[in-house]
Amino acid sequence: MKAGFIQSVLAALAFSGAALGTAHAAGCMKGAVVGGVAGHYAGHHAVVGAVGGCLVGRHMAKKHAQEQAAQAQAAQHQAAMQ
Repeated sequence: MKAGFIQSVLAALAFSGAALGTAHAAGCMKGAVVGGVAGHYAGHHAVVGAVGGCLVGRHMAKKHAQEQAAQAQAAQHQAAMQ
């Protein structure tokens, strides 16, 4: 791996983590790593891939959290009905 690639991914992670806060940081970090690697191998666009991966990872983490909240609410409603 090239040092420039690693520095680009780390810079993108630092920027995206600072910009988004901590609410969905885990999704952003995972997505940024995957997107950075994919972008690097798909034409040396690691930073673009990392930013795109961060956005997708954040969206997926938010969606997953909403689904879990809905399931918890349905279970709570079901328990109240019994």
